[in-house]
Amino acid sequence: MTIAPPALSVFETLESEVRSYCRSWPAVFDRAQGSRLYDEDGHAYLDFFAGAGALNYGHNNPVLKRALIDYIERDGITHGLDMGTTAKRAFLETFQNVVLRPRDLPYKVMFPGPTGTNAVEAALKLARKVKGRESIVSFTNAFHGMSLGSLAVTGNAFKRAGAGVPLVHGTPMPFDNYLDGQTPDFIWFERLLDDQGSGLNKPAAVIVETVQGEGGINVARPEWLRALAELCKRQDMLLIVDDIQMGCGRTGAFFSFEEAGITPDIVTLSKSIGGYGLPMSLCLFRPELDVWEPGEHNGTFRGNNPAFVTAAAALEAYWADGQMEKQTLARGEQVEAALRAICLEHDQLGASYRGRGLVWGMEFEDPEQATKVCRRAFEHGLLLETSGPRSEVVKLLPALTTTPEELDEGLRILARSVRETA
Repeated sequence: MTIAPPALSVFETLESEVRSYCRSWPAVFDRAQGSRLYDEDGHAYLDFFAGAGALNYGHNNPVLKRALIDYIERDGITHGLDMGTTAKRAFLETFQNVVLRPRDLPYKVMFPGPTGTNAVEAALKLARKVKGRESIVSFTNAFHGMSLGSLAVTGNAFKRAGAGVPLVHGTPMPFDNYLDGQTPDFIWFERLLDDQGSGLNKPAAVIVETVQGEGGINVARPEWLRALAELCKRQDMLLIVDDIQMGCGRTGAFFSFEEAGITPDIVTLSKSIGGYGLPMSLCLFRPELDVWEPGEHNGTFRGNNPAFVTAAAALEAYWADGQMEKQTLARGEQVEAALRAICLEHDQLGASYRGRGLVWGMEFEDPEQATKVCRRAFEHGLLLETSGPRSEVVKLLPALTTTPEELDEGLRILARSVRETA
């Protein structure tokens, strides 16, 4: 009989079997600062996971921490539903002045609840309400959340199976390069839309990630995204961009769709919009789509005022001068060069890499290789996770504030881990 270590026993005896990340990283973490976590024994780990993209500004960012502490110490509102508060007003004004106006984006702002899937559910519900149709088109290998509506437009079979009920009113189409460039973009999609005998119900909207994070770091080309936006306009469908993991500067620009020069009808944000890792999400949409009746969609924790405080502080600290985008793109070039060298060194593994900004993936022909690399990296003090339908991709998601020296350190550990498991 195997007895669990005392430090882990309560997790193994009391916590549900559904836990996952703790299985990959068998440590008990105690504190964190910047790009490093420390376990209760004092061992340091470099973090290339960043809370699954919720910590773009690192752990316990001092600027955001100070704003949060000051707010709490003055007894600022913590829980506010959708009541008017000074913290919400400050966030809305900052978001408008720092993010929306400089990009000439006309969006209204909705606070649908604390998590990304809350934002997606609100976006799907709004699209159906506006268009009076039920069907939503999504893409192969998409991931949009774990609640039923979001799962219906998610591709992963394992996650879909957990629903336990039929997932309806969602239709998948091929993502960019899904057919290896052998078929012209959208030829199948548009043929189904135009053919009265296709059996495809007219969709209310299309939902897309510009970079599929959980799906394997699949990067959509700007021209593909532009063609999709044009198709949606031509066919009277709303375009929803899920920017929950790839927004807030992850790909360089604040919104991941900026590079393509498109303006989606609806945008979902979560994860790093709160700045500090505090739960918060937004659903943004064109003003003419704001057809909600008061209270028609709500949530008890949609007014997380401490998150409004840290969100506003993050925008002011990192997005007011345009430097964050330049820094992220430069860091991305650093990562890309290292991944290129690793793939050249280990061409026998059939490894390839892809990404944008500070989200990158290294794919292996043997899915087990990716798991082995992440496991060995943990042993060397680096947190990495896998992604893709077969967990065949090592996913790099460091904080945007990670220094060049920390990036080099982590990339050296990655190279060593690939070498030792090859």
